[in-house]
Amino acid sequence: MILKTSAFICPVCKNKTFDLENSLRCMLGHSFDKAKEGYINLLLKNASGKRHGDDKLMVNARKSFLDKGYYAPLREKIGEILGENNVVLDSGCGEGYYTSHFAENNTLLGIDISKDAIKSAAKRCKNATFAVASIAQIPLADKSVDAVINIFAPDSPNEFLRILKKGGRLITATPMEHHLFELKEVVYNNPYKNPPPVYEKDGFTIKSVTEVKYKINLESAEDIEALFKMTPYYYKTSAADQEKLKSLSSLEVSLEFAVTEYIKEK
Repeated sequence: MILKTSAFICPVCKNKTFDLENSLRCMLGHSFDKAKEGYINLLLKNASGKRHGDDKLMVNARKSFLDKGYYAPLREKIGEILGENNVVLDSGCGEGYYTSHFAENNTLLGIDISKDAIKSAAKRCKNATFAVASIAQIPLADKSVDAVINIFAPDSPNEFLRILKKGGRLITATPMEHHLFELKEVVYNNPYKNPPPVYEKDGFTIKSVTEVKYKINLESAEDIEALFKMTPYYYKTSAADQEKLKSLSSLEVSLEFAVTEYIKEK
């Protein structure tokens, strides 16, 4: 029997894995079962017992909000820069809103530390391969992908350099200073701007920086709440401050993103 090699490597021994019907297995016998949705959990046992990544509430809020197209201009711009016919890792892919778009013309791999997010992504996008895994220890072989996408996710430049082919590209999206500022003005007594993006990365040359700026009109309390719940602010905000949003039925919000394309130097 000819075994099909998986794109993912074993997180235990770093050997290649073989894609069996219901699992991945490496040459040393480490085995990882496929979930019914089709994804693989390659995150090694969590000794702390703490939850990893975004929970179901944040994943559902993000899916509800993004599916209404509010971030479509950002997705389109990144897709335009990415192009076609690449092997791509979407690192910190979340619930798959961006991944599903890029997978239309590329070979997509998606990883996220949140099992809830990956489960949602695997349901959404059937033409990509997903795994629960850490960006700090990406289960991919050296020099195995043409591009890495990193949208509002933790940075891991050394791992990105390791898995990118020579001349490979890293495309990032980061919030700019006034991103969601109007939302903060409602919630906080002393709202603060985001720090300016830091663009330089060791081992990479900056090819381009594209600013994507526009305003959206949220016309329902449901959309305002979904936007807030999908941000890191939600769990850091008191119940009293959260209540301020519930009185609103509409809100104009600034969206500001810096999309940076890097080239691996060596």
